[in-house]
Amino acid sequence: MLRKLYDWMLRMAEHPKAIWALAVVAFAESSFFPIPPDVMMIPMILATPHRAWLIASVALVSSVLGGMLGYGIGMFAFDQIGQPILASLGKADAMAEFSTRFNDFGFWAVLGAGVTPFPFKVITIMSGWTAMPFGTFIATAILARGLRFFIVAALLWKFGDPIRDFIERRFGLVSTAFLVLLFGGFIALRYL
Repeated sequence: MLRKLYDWMLRMAEHPKAIWALAVVAFAESSFFPIPPDVMMIPMILATPHRAWLIASVALVSSVLGGMLGYGIGMFAFDQIGQPILASLGKADAMAEFSTRFNDFGFWAVLGAGVTPFPFKVITIMSGWTAMPFGTFIATAILARGLRFFIVAALLWKFGDPIRDFIERRFGLVSTAFLVLLFGGFIALRYL
């Protein structure tokens, strides 16, 4: 089933209404859909590099709006909707332990999931479930998703198809390493 969804997204990236399909996918991915919007963004930007910033903006706005839905699922419908979504992603066992410490590191959790390949929907739902301050959640979601989508757009706009393999295979590793270094820097500044 995932392969069919992935293939559908690639076909939609070439459709005249691709920007609207991207908006729907980015919205859904932040709360329940399993495939990230990058799958559509990459071929769309490669086909029309002059629209890279528009494509990244649509993904950003739609993703943050979808994140609000995820937050609402966590806050108001966790048992009925949120828990089954997280269980389907294999995250059900860690939820109780994770929730006790989540808000202590909420900024970093949202930033990390928004930039890296970690499923963003897990963090949006957990943010609502643990009652993370909504303003913190939104500000961090905008920062994280903006970084992710605009870095991908900038790389594709600047380097075109040759950078595609790097983004598809190694972007998650590089963004994770960046966040570890950034977090480590803040810890070092705090304790040195």
